[in-house]
Amino acid sequence: MIIVMKPRTPQEEIMKIRNKIQELGCEIHESQGVNYHIFGLVGNTNTVDPDRILAIESVEKVIHVQEPYKIANRLFHPEDSVIKISDKKIGGQNFAVIAGPCSVESKEQIISIAEDVKSAGAGFLRGGAFKPRSSPYSFQGLREDGLELLKIAREKTGLPIVSELMSTEHLERFIEDVDVIQIGARNMQNFELLKEVGKTRKPIILKRGLSATIEELLLAAEYVLAQGNENVILCERGIRTFETYTRNTLDLGAIPVIKKLSHLPVIVDPSHAGGLWWLVDPMAKAAMVVGADGVMIEVHNDPANARCDGQQSLKPEKFSTLMNSLKELARIQGKVIN
Repeated sequence: MIIVMKPRTPQEEIMKIRNKIQELGCEIHESQGVNYHIFGLVGNTNTVDPDRILAIESVEKVIHVQEPYKIANRLFHPEDSVIKISDKKIGGQNFAVIAGPCSVESKEQIISIAEDVKSAGAGFLRGGAFKPRSSPYSFQGLREDGLELLKIAREKTGLPIVSELMSTEHLERFIEDVDVIQIGARNMQNFELLKEVGKTRKPIILKRGLSATIEELLLAAEYVLAQGNENVILCERGIRTFETYTRNTLDLGAIPVIKKLSHLPVIVDPSHAGGLWWLVDPMAKAAMVVGADGVMIEVHNDPANARCDGQQSLKPEKFSTLMNSLKELARIQGKVIN
């Protein structure tokens, strides 16, 4: 349920409404703009009589929220959410570029790539330390050593680091060492993990599951939001369809749909979507045009010998060329790349 207050309602009236709702046992999520003040009610709203609320002179209207996701709903937060990370922003007019290798392989590798992507204009460094792989015999990442190497690269370049968390076992370490925690597609509906990251205030990138609907993605985000962590960034990374030419099918239509339904920022991972390096450039450009708030791109200095996903990784020089195109598109779209 949404309670919309009339513009310029005095603060004492706002306080009275707030106290009344709390007495009825509902949890309140407030959203305030220049000309609006909204109370989003979560919990057993059956205790709230809409007619009695509407009888209050300072209340403009009461809206019933039909969708099962509440806090992620744009009705709760009409303006786009903007997530601040260090001196960077994701959401609104800001377009984030997150780039780096699928997995951290060595100190020289991660530092070299970090310097290359920063030079090209990326604002964040991505790198896998713990790698979820379909085969138990594939490279599983350098784990804790990988996190240490990411920290060295951050110290060298100043780029905030993004890395995937697979288990609550390593959550404390990620809170301490990582700037943005990524929850991968395979863990999108690991609800216990979502609850735990929701108890932190770390920015969370939540990737869409392999065959998840948009509603299921938003409900997964709701698990994080419901624990108090409002710093959620959604990620479209392609879904599984009958097509086998590409690794996944990039659902670009999901971007404007999510932007209509939710206030949360949404970025695109064209590398995992297509699974082919030459598809990354056009798909990244398309992502910006349809309204995405950023892209996550795999970059490797030696893709042929990469220990993970080399076939979908751009070489630094190709990434630099893509960045030049994105900067021009950003100018047209009224976006700021960071």
